[in-house]
Amino acid sequence: MQDQTLLLRPHAENAFASELEALSKLDDKFRPQGWKLSPWAVVTYILGGKLDNGLEIEPKYFGSRRLIEVAVATLATDRALLLIGVPGTGKTWLSEHLAAAVSGNSKLLVQGTAGMSEDSLRYGWNYAKLLSEGPSPDALTASPVMTAMREGKIARVEELTRIPSDVQDTLITLLSEKTLPVPELGTEIQAQKGFNVIATANDRDKGVNDLSSALRRRFNTVVLPLPNTLEEEVKIVKTRVEKIGRSLELPADEAPIKEIKRLVTIFRELRQGKTEDGRTKLKVPSATLSTAEAISVINSGQALAAHFGDGLLKAHDLAAGITGAIIKDPVQDKNAWEEYLETVVRERKDWKDLYRSCKELL
Repeated sequence: MQDQTLLLRPHAENAFASELEALSKLDDKFRPQGWKLSPWAVVTYILGGKLDNGLEIEPKYFGSRRLIEVAVATLATDRALLLIGVPGTGKTWLSEHLAAAVSGNSKLLVQGTAGMSEDSLRYGWNYAKLLSEGPSPDALTASPVMTAMREGKIARVEELTRIPSDVQDTLITLLSEKTLPVPELGTEIQAQKGFNVIATANDRDKGVNDLSSALRRRFNTVVLPLPNTLEEEVKIVKTRVEKIGRSLELPADEAPIKEIKRLVTIFRELRQGKTEDGRTKLKVPSATLSTAEAISVINSGQALAAHFGDGLLKAHDLAAGITGAIIKDPVQDKNAWEEYLETVVRERKDWKDLYRSCKELL
């Protein structure tokens, strides 16, 4: 048994085991067959709240309660769940926590790639046994999806639109018939109650493979938006930065809310193509500048401050991360960033330090 305190990133069901156990003990509502918690308890686990015993459940997702209720209700039906949104909206994070709360296991994961084969979604073979024994159950290598069907768990498929279209369609029979044929053995695997699939996809990725209408019909789609307000996005970044910072054992102090707010403001304005007050139009860089990227920039800055500074996050610790996040195209993005620095950052009264630090890197 691995020591969870030594792991860089424990699985959700391990990292939040105490919360899941407390919810399970207090949960007296109806639980669908194969579920560890009731739908109500799953939503409470995801969005946070205070239990009757005084335990505070930490929020895992900040956003619309109704969206999460729709997602959880979908998993309680025979429809699979598709989470769509631009990169950085928390699709993977949410799918992991949903699987952990519903099944107690978030590890049945298929990572979609452009070169993926059907075996990753169906099954493969142990070729040494296949050659010596021929096709047999012992020679069969189950995919995470097959394992989820056998055990009545949630299977996760990440980046569904990165998977080639013909491989995507492997899911059609699985989702409609809840059956996985194994013609080599003359048999099939039938899904146990509790089985379902959570897939994620984004529509900003280059080389996206559109879903066929037949496959899309087998999913209920939930679109995860970017945070509506500056305050909401700052709260998300602050919460996640503190959590990741503890796991990385960064000796720096907590990231100053001032620096988080400045960074989030920059990303929001460049994403929207205008300043927060709407008075100045801006060039939009090719980078997505998502909430997840803001979290990464803050964590990088904290590492710089901790190991090469005085431990307190400052503008010059953020400058390199900001520049790297924004400038993906060395011509178009650099021009957009330089223009933003001169027309917006330079003119803001309390942003002179950030302006100087960023200009030094151009």
